[in-house]
Amino acid sequence: MTRRLAVVIFPGFQLLDAAGPIAAFEIAERFRPGDYELWVLAAEAGDIESSSGVKMAADAVDDGPWDTILVSGGDGTRALPDLAKIVAWLERIAPSVRRVTSVCSGAYLLAEAGLLEGRRATTHWGRSDDFARRYPKVRLEADRIWIRDGAVWTSAGITAGIDLALALIEDDLGADVARRTAQQLVVHQRRPGGQSQFSALLDGGGVHGRFAGLMDWARERLAEPLPVDRLAEQAAMSPRNFARAFRAETGLTPAKAVERLRLEAARARVEATAEPIERVAEAAGFSDPERMRRAFLRAYGQPPQALRRAARA
Repeated sequence: MTRRLAVVIFPGFQLLDAAGPIAAFEIAERFRPGDYELWVLAAEAGDIESSSGVKMAADAVDDGPWDTILVSGGDGTRALPDLAKIVAWLERIAPSVRRVTSVCSGAYLLAEAGLLEGRRATTHWGRSDDFARRYPKVRLEADRIWIRDGAVWTSAGITAGIDLALALIEDDLGADVARRTAQQLVVHQRRPGGQSQFSALLDGGGVHGRFAGLMDWARERLAEPLPVDRLAEQAAMSPRNFARAFRAETGLTPAKAVERLRLEAARARVEATAEPIERVAEAAGFSDPERMRRAFLRAYGQPPQALRRAARA
């Protein structure tokens, strides 16, 4: 069975959002010839200019039939009124398509088409606050690399399109083909961790700017209580001003930032040592192992024991 897959682009799309998944499906097709037929679509046929200036040829959107729709993201999504034709097409075509998916800020188009209402979804971490304000009925999980909710799949920023494509390939053709495709791409079949590990908080190991020293200070005291009041006192700011300024600079609340530091420390010990999970949780500042397990599931999609097993495989 040949699956007809449409990659949707628009002026200002992110080139890798489209090219990454296309490359993954191309390689999967080598292992299972005849399984995929790839098309690139846009509101109008022609050469569509990406945000980098490089152009990609596209056919005009049509009613297919299509098996899977994959909507790329990019700076062009900031001008949503200009994408009205694609949004209207998505509304019309979605009921007849087996899967509708998005990469990065392509989730905005799915949300505009009403396809994410009441569903779990993700997008690029840098757009998550804006997305949550615009679409409060979407159950946004900003730290996920990709999420499947029924027939709708969404993924995080840019290279996460490859992660999404590998998951779709596994869903279609099985884990072995997905693994061999990942090997050819020289990427993880299932990338460990959530996208928070690539955000501004952990860039280079800590926050850059005025809160860098504070995060280093907190990292040395993870086993101690680190409420907002204590962090604000260390930063010589009022709790209210500190919380507002910290979120503006890092995109995270102070509590979430501390949790990320604890996760970072706990994961390193889980993967590198044989310490009991209870001791790791205590040393990292989690009140109990169950709380740490839930934090691992939110951030990494796996419990501590699974990451330990994977690290030793």
